[in-house]
Amino acid sequence: MSEKSKLKREINICKKTIVEIERRRQRSQSALVQAILLQEEPNEADVEWFNKYTGEITACRNHMIELQKKLNSLS
Repeated sequence: MSEKSKLKREINICKKTIVEIERRRQRSQSALVQAILLQEEPNEADVEWFNKYTGEITACRNHMIELQKKLNSLS
């Protein structure tokens, strides 16, 4: 398999992974928004899950950016 094909495949995997993690993050995000709107203290577990998923999304996006840079350099 060529290097370009491998990079494109990995970029697509990253995109799908980000969509999946964002879907999982929505539940805690909704709970945090509700707490803010009701002017309540957010549940600590929801904050932890939101931060965990946000960190995973950031790491995956950074990896995808690096892969895209490599792909662009091959063109």
